[in-house]
Amino acid sequence: MDEDSKLWDVICDGPLVLMNTSGKPVVTVPKTRKEYNDADRKAIEKNFRAKKILVCGIGPDEYNRISACQSAKEIWEALHMAHEGTTQVNQSKSDMLTTQYELFRMKDDESI
Repeated sequence: MDEDSKLWDVICDGPLVLMNTSGKPVVTVPKTRKEYNDADRKAIEKNFRAKKILVCGIGPDEYNRISACQSAKEIWEALHMAHEGTTQVNQSKSDMLTTQYELFRMKDDESI
């Protein structure tokens, strides 16, 4: 269960970016792959596992939509946008369905 919540955190918050600090005026720069230690690799691995879970659960059409995404967060946002849409789109759909419901009438030649 703990592992699941950590993977979900990676999906929601984005991948961990490992940083190095150096110099008198403290400067932080991202670590290069050569500078990773075992703990760093384990932390980075969570993004790859989250990506794998998301990719394994979709079909080929969906894969084309997310194939250019680099992180699990980007994949999730692309899928969310494709299926849920924006709040404006959702509001428009809701308004359209409400209008259809309100205009629903039985025709003269129909019976119950």
